[in-house]
Amino acid sequence: MEQKLFVYNTLTRKKEEFIPLNPGHVGMYVCGPTVYSDVHIGNCRTFICFDLIFRYLLHLGYKVRYVRNITDAGHLESDADEGEDKISKKAKIAQLEPMEIVQKYTVDFHNVMQVFNALPPSIEPTATGHIIEQIELVKDILEKGYAYEVDGSVYFDVEKYNQTQDYGILNGRKLEDMLNNTRNLGGQNEKHGKLDFALWIKAKPEHLMKWPSPWGLGFPGWHLECSAMSNKYLGHQFDIHGGGIDLMPTHHTNEIAQNVACCGKNPASYWLHTNMLTTNGQKMSKSLGNSFLPHELFLGSHPLLKKGYSPMTVRFFFMQASYRSTVDFSNEAIEAAEIFYKKLAESAKKLVTLQQNAITTVDEETNKAINDICDDCYHGMNDNFNSPKTLDALNNLSKWINSYSGNNRNSGEISAETFDRMKKTYNDFFFDVLGLKQDDNENADTDDLMNLVITLRNEAKTNKDYATSDKIREGLKSIGFQLNDNKQGTTDWIRI
Repeated sequence: MEQKLFVYNTLTRKKEEFIPLNPGHVGMYVCGPTVYSDVHIGNCRTFICFDLIFRYLLHLGYKVRYVRNITDAGHLESDADEGEDKISKKAKIAQLEPMEIVQKYTVDFHNVMQVFNALPPSIEPTATGHIIEQIELVKDILEKGYAYEVDGSVYFDVEKYNQTQDYGILNGRKLEDMLNNTRNLGGQNEKHGKLDFALWIKAKPEHLMKWPSPWGLGFPGWHLECSAMSNKYLGHQFDIHGGGIDLMPTHHTNEIAQNVACCGKNPASYWLHTNMLTTNGQKMSKSLGNSFLPHELFLGSHPLLKKGYSPMTVRFFFMQASYRSTVDFSNEAIEAAEIFYKKLAESAKKLVTLQQNAITTVDEETNKAINDICDDCYHGMNDNFNSPKTLDALNNLSKWINSYSGNNRNSGEISAETFDRMKKTYNDFFFDVLGLKQDDNENADTDDLMNLVITLRNEAKTNKDYATSDKIREGLKSIGFQLNDNKQGTTDWIRI
């Protein structure tokens, strides 16, 4: 079967055949988390979707270098280069070193991704580990004439850049429209233009994270790190750049400008963006009280949830929508996903012992039908990683598996080759491509999940958030898990 993969490219706003720059190899960069707080479920959806993309590219036989950064400095509270560094601010509040904050939430992020069965990236570089590369990139952009220094800070000159390039090529907007919709500079009079953004920021005396540079003590702008690290590990041009749709208008737009200014090239051939999450039709936000942390979903401890759901149910729930579609959380929707997931998982169990009956003649119609469904698994993923289409195909295969498992002689006999292909395709897509696992045979994963929950509960107690600590304990008890507390805190658990 011919396997041409087509992806939707935000850059061109159309679906295009995927043709890597180097045959057989794929370079993919995905913007990772800023590690100053617990990873929220919207972030999880983005990384799970790119895990799906990573897995499918590997399944097709590509050698993939997947780079996903950790932002551990330079991300200010506002995209307009205003406010405190998010990590430094959290460190001051907690009276900790910034790197303690970074370590804590990086570990938490990795634990959550492991619980969701996401493969680790090939390389996971940090912003603080690449200060030298970022300084060199600023030097290059200054030398090319697309940046200017003011009192120890360096800014990218957007209007000068737009004289020869299209600054809005990714977001599809004209510079004039963006200027008209951008507020005045206010206190940032050192910027020449309203859309100019910081490449290097002069550090105030009280700023915790700062480094020496040709322009004095400072720290890199948030957009700079991704350009520096993608250039280092994937080259000036690579295949896929991904992230959440919220990064497209500013962060990714500025990345392109930096790369073109420095290297003369748009860094990525294909720009892929995941869409947002909503709850009962409303945008997810902390202020509305309708956003979830992963452990709240697992425990069912959020007021809007009727019960807890396993990590695999949540992962499956995300797979029921295209990565480009908005996903709406509701109890009804995720309960339906749980039923669907368990149905497909049950068929995967049956495959373990399923043997083909002795056949005398092949039913060509049935033989073709099953091969067509196997092809449909690929057709779905080849259509811009359309996991809902692939799940439909797996559901159709599941019906045949159940039929043969029940020794239904009316189902039609198929050839040994088709029987083997049915088993391989189902297993390949359920386990390897979609990244699903059996919920009832996950002792190791239960340990990982419970260790994550224990860590969260101990943190709540340390922060004197006893309401959350008690809610976690009681929530676990209601679903059959007893936490054991001692002088050192909560260290282990038992089933009850």
